[in-house]
Amino acid sequence: MENIKVVELFAGVGGFRLGLEGWKNLSSTSNYTKNLDSPYQVIWSNQWEPSTKIQHASMVYESRWDSQNHSNENIEEVVKDCTVIPDCDMLVGGFPCQDYSVATTLKNSKGLLGKKGVLWWSIHKILSDKEQKPKYLFLENVDRLLNSPSKQRGRDFAIILQSLNELGYIVEWRVINAADYGFPQRRRRTFILAYHHTTSIYKKIKAGSPSQWILDKGTIADVFPVVQAAKTNTTEFKLEEDIVAVSEGFNPSGKKTPFENTGIMIDGVVTSMKTVSNYDGEYVLLKDVVIDVKNVPAPYFIAEEDLPKWNYLKGAKKEIRKNATGFEYNYSEGGMIFPDPLEKASRTIITGEGGKSASRFKHVITTPKGLRRLTPIELERLNMFPDEHTYIDKMTDTKRAFFMGNALVVGVIEEIGKSLLNKI
Repeated sequence: MENIKVVELFAGVGGFRLGLEGWKNLSSTSNYTKNLDSPYQVIWSNQWEPSTKIQHASMVYESRWDSQNHSNENIEEVVKDCTVIPDCDMLVGGFPCQDYSVATTLKNSKGLLGKKGVLWWSIHKILSDKEQKPKYLFLENVDRLLNSPSKQRGRDFAIILQSLNELGYIVEWRVINAADYGFPQRRRRTFILAYHHTTSIYKKIKAGSPSQWILDKGTIADVFPVVQAAKTNTTEFKLEEDIVAVSEGFNPSGKKTPFENTGIMIDGVVTSMKTVSNYDGEYVLLKDVVIDVKNVPAPYFIAEEDLPKWNYLKGAKKEIRKNATGFEYNYSEGGMIFPDPLEKASRTIITGEGGKSASRFKHVITTPKGLRRLTPIELERLNMFPDEHTYIDKMTDTKRAFFMGNALVVGVIEEIGKSLLNKI
């Protein structure tokens, strides 16, 4: 098969690239011991972190791959001239979840005036401006994308679907919890695949049943099998044809989103249903990623005198608190399992995982030498990155943990990528 040319946006430290290309042609699902033999080839990438002067994630990315075709510039500036982005077969990226509302259409223009700083519109501008549009889109976002904003549940996703519909794409999506399919971390993310009308997959979907595609025959269903949660829970509706009308009038009651965790949009018609995983394979557990205790640096172990602080933060609470203005209020929260169970997949890694200070959300495990936090290598393994992928000179462990809090589970990308190849 000829190479499939890929453009990777919002690249972070390269999770999509690892999933599609492998690392040194080795696959994440084999712990980088077996060949992937992938035709995917990232020909251009972009990573820009607006909130920091030093571009740490981009530095890691460039250290792992050739920096010649990598852009470390604000994508909103880059897309002002989309000719600098090469034509590609597939565009991929984990774009941020933001407020996607549309203010107005622009007269005599292809574009839409969304809110400044909303990076979906950078993707949209590339797709709009390119004469040779990518045949496939493979995107990732947090699971709340289907449910936001709170005043118009599902509106943001409806805007994305209708804007892709206008550009000639069929779109399928699924919320996948990686641990449901044997991966080592409970990480729920929305995965979106789109197929341009010039592709054979588009024509195949149009010729069949929407429900059959998303339950049995689809790209995601082939590798992440599901069953419908209840036979009566399929929702079907047509999106407003005008994207501004979608922005202003979608689900005005703000009640439950009409988008379930699985679905497809064809010609503006949405078919959506709740599904549950149907997996009977092996599972990787937290204990399977843990390194030998003798290789763990001393600062990762929790000192005896700090344990009360950890116990308090992890524990259940019912107490009176004061806000900044002195107003008193009742505060309560449930307890967390502490320490984290080694016989299960790990909890979701968050960006604040690093650092010595006690925290409700950091992982803590039991070892023969006492309780300790997870090391950068273990966090990398929970996202199925190669060991020491984020290690470069002078990169702090706290920053490395931050990268993994922002990353995705590489094995999910690899499996969907392989399934898409079979469809192609």
